[in-house]
Amino acid sequence: MGVANERSIAWSITQALWQEGAELAFTHLPTPSSRRRIVRLVEPHQPPVVLPCDVQRDEDIAKVFAAVKETYGRLDLLVHSIAFAPPQELKKPYLEMSRQGWHLAMDISAYSLVAVCRAAAPLMPPGSAVVTISYLGGERVIPGYNVMGVCKAALEHSVRYLAWDLGDRQIRINAISAGPVRTLSSAGVAGFDQMLDHHVRKSCLHRSVKPDELARTALYLLSDLSQGVTGETIHVDCGFSVVGL
Repeated sequence: MGVANERSIAWSITQALWQEGAELAFTHLPTPSSRRRIVRLVEPHQPPVVLPCDVQRDEDIAKVFAAVKETYGRLDLLVHSIAFAPPQELKKPYLEMSRQGWHLAMDISAYSLVAVCRAAAPLMPPGSAVVTISYLGGERVIPGYNVMGVCKAALEHSVRYLAWDLGDRQIRINAISAGPVRTLSSAGVAGFDQMLDHHVRKSCLHRSVKPDELARTALYLLSDLSQGVTGETIHVDCGFSVVGL
């Protein structure tokens, strides 16, 4: 859930999963243009489930997982890579965030994880796993990231509480805190180019993270290699998060 185009982090994860033989289902925004983009990307593999889903609508979520159940019978992994805030809100200081914009951003970017996990869990056998995508702005102030940082903080703590709730079913859930990557979402963040330059200069590896590095971490978290790992946020940011200056 969350492939927007070929630059999406979710798309990199998709390709890595296909390489390992996974059978996948996809959701897209309920617009003709979004469907065209997704269908074009996934066409070579012809997945049987490609459905619209507005994560603010519980009925959309229910339809998606009903289709997954009918097609596959079960669900072994779930990738949640969804976030949104009104562009006009991101351009303002957090102090000037509107109530309406805050609720919209939090609903789509954080609550959606709870909603899709609730719908997915009945289909997931013991040993299944969920991965979501976060960013350091959920832990520290990243100027320009504003309300999205607050959403990522909520998302990461939701991962911990969901790890507890899903643990009885032996379902694991973790987050990847990704270093800055050029995506459709990052284009809406003011000063992203400066953020990326700073990351390259200050990270331990002195470079930006590569999408395939994020994808391989997702493979680890979705596979049996990480059977004892749940409720964690793993930083894949070339060491930027450990540097103090």
